[in-house]
Amino acid sequence: RSQPARGSSITTCPTSLPFASDSLFFSLLSPLSLSPRAESTRRRPAEEEERAEGMAILYALVARGNVVLAEHSAAATNAGAVARQVLERLPDGGADSHVSYTQDRYVFHAKRTDGITALCMADDAAGRRIPFAFLEDIHGRFVKTYGRTALTALAYAMNDEFSRVLSQQMDYYSNDPNADRINRMRGEISQVRSVMIDNIDKVLERGDRLELLVDKTANMQGNTVRFKRQARRFRNTVWWRNVKLTAALILLLLVIIYVVLVFVCHGFTLPTCIR
Repeated sequence: RSQPARGSSITTCPTSLPFASDSLFFSLLSPLSLSPRAESTRRRPAEEEERAEGMAILYALVARGNVVLAEHSAAATNAGAVARQVLERLPDGGADSHVSYTQDRYVFHAKRTDGITALCMADDAAGRRIPFAFLEDIHGRFVKTYGRTALTALAYAMNDEFSRVLSQQMDYYSNDPNADRINRMRGEISQVRSVMIDNIDKVLERGDRLELLVDKTANMQGNTVRFKRQARRFRNTVWWRNVKLTAALILLLLVIIYVVLVFVCHGFTLPTCIR
């Protein structure tokens, strides 16, 4: 590996950073500066310029080695030229790596996995957690979409389609607070804690009513026992009433049958029917 340029510094990132112990932080000394492009470059609409100023991630690309397959820039700078210098400075051998290079007040973050490099330029105030989460997302989307095709594709072969994905995800990770999973988890924990505190306060406010509630519960239990007894007595009463009614109906039916036989057999002793 070639030695860094005179005056540059290389330091190992703290292990607490989210991109593990193989992550490096480089100070990039380059004759190029992140200045606006020449006046001949087509100017962007004012709305797009204002939107770019508020973004934490301003430029992104996906490359195979030094071959850029797709890129998108939210600001009119020469970030693409500096990004190509970053690709040349990545560790040789195609090994997986996570590195960051500084340029003025911007930081170029790069993630190389399985020969595919995802790179972005972010404002130094954005830190490193969000940019590397963005790179992880972009790398996964790119590999899932193109697979092994990316290993033999020509330069900018995926630019028309994937640059839109880069634009959308740059906007998401720059402006949506849910993009930072740690902050999102902290917010959810804070919300749960607030709900628990509110519930405890409500219980304490109702503390003087708990005794009354216990008394009402005891009364309800007593009423339940009495109701069961009354229901059992009522059920027995209804059963006996049904038995008596059934017996009366049977007796009435027998009487009607006897009267009919008396008329048919010409006498109470049924002389013609009994011989």
